[in-house]
Amino acid sequence: MSMSSLPAAILSHMIAVSNVPPPPLRSIPNLQKSRIIDYGQLNALCHLRRMQPSRTNILSAHNVFMKQYPKIFVQKKVRLPKLFKEEEERIPAEDTEESKPPQPDDSHNIAIHVKKARGGRTLYGPKKFEEKVVQFMAILKKLPIHRTPSEHNIVWKMLKTIPDLTSQLLDEHLKILSRNVISETWIKGSTVIGNDGFYIILKGLARPQTQIYKNTIEEHESTTSFIPQSFHSFVFSEDFRNPLLTGVGPTLGQWSTFGTLEVAAHVESETRGYSVVTEEDCEILKISANNYAKLKTEKTRLENQHKVKLIHKCPYYVEWPTLSIYELVTFTKWKKFPPGHVIVESGNIISFVAYINSGYCKIYRNIIGLSKPQSRKVKKIKKLVYMGRLNEKESFGEISVLLQVPFTCTIVTGKDVEMAIIEDKDLHALDPVTKQLMLQTAKPTFGHLSDEDVKKEYLQKELKREWKNFKDTTVENSLYHNGIIPGFGKWDHSYTSIRRHLKDTLVSY
Repeated sequence: MSMSSLPAAILSHMIAVSNVPPPPLRSIPNLQKSRIIDYGQLNALCHLRRMQPSRTNILSAHNVFMKQYPKIFVQKKVRLPKLFKEEEERIPAEDTEESKPPQPDDSHNIAIHVKKARGGRTLYGPKKFEEKVVQFMAILKKLPIHRTPSEHNIVWKMLKTIPDLTSQLLDEHLKILSRNVISETWIKGSTVIGNDGFYIILKGLARPQTQIYKNTIEEHESTTSFIPQSFHSFVFSEDFRNPLLTGVGPTLGQWSTFGTLEVAAHVESETRGYSVVTEEDCEILKISANNYAKLKTEKTRLENQHKVKLIHKCPYYVEWPTLSIYELVTFTKWKKFPPGHVIVESGNIISFVAYINSGYCKIYRNIIGLSKPQSRKVKKIKKLVYMGRLNEKESFGEISVLLQVPFTCTIVTGKDVEMAIIEDKDLHALDPVTKQLMLQTAKPTFGHLSDEDVKKEYLQKELKREWKNFKDTTVENSLYHNGIIPGFGKWDHSYTSIRRHLKDTLVSY
């Protein structure tokens, strides 16, 4: 019997499908092991032997599992800090040669024994000062523009140790001049003329060369003042017949000084008076007299500018021309007064005109008051009434000096006061135009106050004082009658916030 077409087609398809090879197997990806899991402990935990299904076995299996479970996690190793071993210092033996450095035999050197007796260091001790001198001389070899700020500071500190220099210069001037000092090298036999600056011998020896005139010394005793301290030990004797002496005096060594800081004309006699002759190669530090003169000129210029601004800001001089103020500046001087200093009393003529630069002054007026002491007799006494004060950039004394008018008030400094003053003799030497201008612009100090104003101010202060005394007395009596005594019993309190000058007001019995 023939098969139908449909089953035949299905059969042939099945045969074809059965002859197709199976697809190739795919590889399983490798799993990355975790770094925090110990797989050996995990395998041991998974292969635990099964316990019998009794209750006790279940509990023991649970305990074993819980003990084993934390072991599957890798424990991090604790790294302790590294310990550094201190190197032991080598202690030399007492009797070895390394224990003591080799020193020359100084048993016969008297200088060593004198320094030891006086408590000084020995010649073979640490040479700190010598090292500083070497560093100081090396810095001076550089040009001032090539020096660092620290090197400028070293030069300044070394110059401060020279007495001949600090006795002539202020500290601020020395600091400025130290930025431009240089070191000069002079060979043996050279003549160093010191009339153009101040010289300090850093290395080597020199002998002074001076000129002395007998009649000049007898007539002008101040001639020796032009000679520096290093020359003051010269012996001036009348036995010398020759007016010119060369090579006289002691030898100048390290740190000796000669020369002058004053700019003088190059006269032959002055040139001889400040010159030295080197007896060996020398290193000499020079401070130029011209630089010092420029420094003083600049300081004077800045001071004059400050005085001009001070006078110009005073109320009476705001509209003054600058030329007239410069004429006043030429006669002004700085002066300082301590606190509580009475500058002028009422009824006196002041001896100068003052321009306050810093601080303030209190103004008082005199008044006749009544007082009632314990004798119950009323007496008249003179009292000072505070009426105000003069602050910075204010002036006083113009009318009193020019017109010779007594002051109507008393001026007392309230704290440290710095003023620019013009003395009466200098003020009278001004030209008539300037004096007339000052009379037109200036006014008497607190001249607007009348006697009625002073009495009114005095009465107000007296009323305030009496009211305060009455109030304090009433409060003290009220506290006392109620058994409240500050400072005793439960009323003894230590108020840390109360100032010391206020604690005196507490009542004590």
